[in-house]
Amino acid sequence: MVLGSAWAFASAILIIVIWGLTGPMFRYSDTWQLIINTGTTIVTFLMVFLIQNTQNRDAKAVHLKLDEIIRALKGARNELIDLEKLADEDLTSLEKQFERVRKKAERNGNNLGSMRRANRGERASV
Repeated sequence: MVLGSAWAFASAILIIVIWGLTGPMFRYSDTWQLIINTGTTIVTFLMVFLIQNTQNRDAKAVHLKLDEIIRALKGARNELIDLEKLADEDLTSLEKQFERVRKKAERNGNNLGSMRRANRGERASV
C-alpha cells in the first residue's frame, strides 16, 4: 500500500531532485552517477519481488473466491475446484473438453457472440 502511494512517488521525485542538485557539488563525477545507478538498481530488484508477491496473493484470493462460487452453485462440477494445482497435461485436456463444449454450443446457436450479432442486426433494422 505504502509503496504504491502518491507519497512514495513524491519521495522518489524528491530523491532524484536532491541527487540532481548535488551534481555540481560533486562535479558530476562517476561516483555521483554511480550512487543513483546503484540505488535505482537495488530498488528495481526489490520491486520485482514485491510485485510478484502481490500478484501471487491476488491470484490466490481470486482462486479462493472462484472455488467458493463453484462450491455454492448447485450443479457446478466440484472437480473444477483447485484447477491451478493440476498438471499441464490435465489442464490441456480440460481446455480441449471446454473447447468441444463451446463448439457444440456454437453449432446449436447458444453462443453469446452469435446472440450479440443477432441483437445488433435487430437494432439496425429497427
